[in-house]
Amino acid sequence: MSLVRATLNAVKELQALRFGPPVACVYDPLDYAWDLHRQWLERFGRGPKEVLLVGMNPGPFGMVQTGVPFGEVEAVRSWLGLRGVVQRPPHEHEKRPVLGLSCPRSEVSGRRLWGWAASRFVTPMRFARRFFVHNYCPLAFVGDSGANLTPDKLPKGDTEPLFRICDRLLRTVAEIQRPSWVVGVGAFAEQRIRSALAASPSLGAGVRIGRIPHPSPASPAANRGWERLVDEAFAAMGITIA
Repeated sequence: MSLVRATLNAVKELQALRFGPPVACVYDPLDYAWDLHRQWLERFGRGPKEVLLVGMNPGPFGMVQTGVPFGEVEAVRSWLGLRGVVQRPPHEHEKRPVLGLSCPRSEVSGRRLWGWAASRFVTPMRFARRFFVHNYCPLAFVGDSGANLTPDKLPKGDTEPLFRICDRLLRTVAEIQRPSWVVGVGAFAEQRIRSALAASPSLGAGVRIGRIPHPSPASPAANRGWERLVDEAFAAMGITIA
């Protein structure tokens, strides 16, 4: 199965889900930003890969706007070189409009991750020869106030069917790309990787699981030099960077 087909299958399943309070709006950039996400998969997702990096879910000024994991707008436009049409989601919170590649806001986490990639690998294709970035959960959740709600904060009754779909998609991506390492960006992603891959005998013991620090500005450690921290985390795993 191709990454494109696997993703389209997941989109159909995700559209059937319903979420109660505290969720007011659900954003699915795999749907309304499909043009850009498809380009991301086709241009940079071809395997095999050495490292599959896994984030949590789309940020309001990153993948929500661009359809690319950690998709800080300027990095997607200028470094990854992607162009495309981003539609409007069917239900939008007034404080969280989708402006696509015209969004003037910068996502700090995405700026840090893609800035690190650009400084270490210089070109996106050099990065893509070894690495691919996938968000475990493709959906973003917005509360009544416009606050961003991460999946770990949702009721278990809502996350159980969601995580089943996300687990299957992650396993399929890993089975297609056959990485040596699947690395969580942050603790939540690492936990979900371990849970999802435990149910995939075809991947076997050959895939190693690790974690790098999350680049979020909510992390005091990340604010004191995330690039150094991520270099050290990869070095501890024995993964050579550029």
